[in-house]
Amino acid sequence: MSGDAARRQDLDAWYAELLERGRAVHPGLDIGRPVRSKGWKPIQLLFRAVRLRVAIDLQGHEHIKPGAAIFASNHQGTLDPIVQTCKVGWRVFAFTKAEWYEGRAALIFRWWGQVPLRRGDNDSTEWALEMASFALASGDMMGLYPEATRGPDPTKLYKLHQRVLVPVIQANPDVPVHASAVTYPPGGRFRKRARVRYSEPLPIDARTMTADEITAIVRDAILELGGLEYVDVPAFVAKARADRAARAADEPS
Repeated sequence: MSGDAARRQDLDAWYAELLERGRAVHPGLDIGRPVRSKGWKPIQLLFRAVRLRVAIDLQGHEHIKPGAAIFASNHQGTLDPIVQTCKVGWRVFAFTKAEWYEGRAALIFRWWGQVPLRRGDNDSTEWALEMASFALASGDMMGLYPEATRGPDPTKLYKLHQRVLVPVIQANPDVPVHASAVTYPPGGRFRKRARVRYSEPLPIDARTMTADEITAIVRDAILELGGLEYVDVPAFVAKARADRAARAADEPS
């Protein structure tokens, strides 16, 4: 058996074990075939439809070499993963809230091959992290959104969570890490506008750097690319505060 054939066989066995574990971790949830879904063609049609509605200003994609890569980005809206990749045709896998697999959009995420993750569930997290390592070992791309949720102010970058960001980078120390920033400038009478920027490979040495050092490099790169202001508060906390303030403002004096 050739080296390539043996490697494919090892990857197939690894995936079969991961898929079985994933179904056990998410009982009653149709997770499809994360990373190895065969539904990419319908998703590409969806991407083309988005491009008709969104004018995308993309820069920095020339820094991305073919093969495995990790993208760490800010999170501003549902369209982020699409506008960041549809213009160049990359298939980038990402962690998706398991709750999305219970609703009407479930088929899209299954066709896309995204990786379901249930927040606060250690077994789900560990499985998702290993699935990310499998994707990268297979030469695929992984997108990470370390803010974890969308914040209330699109001009700001909120505190990055390390729970997923750092383990993925540390478990795959030879994979280049790029920062990405997406913003949605105002204007555009007939089409929404999106501005996407990618960085060169970040100067991260995952074997020697601490979690805080890795996070700081990613954070600063996203801030520079997006022209954003940093807020050292988790996005979910900032969103809760904004919701409370809005309710208080609506209450009669």
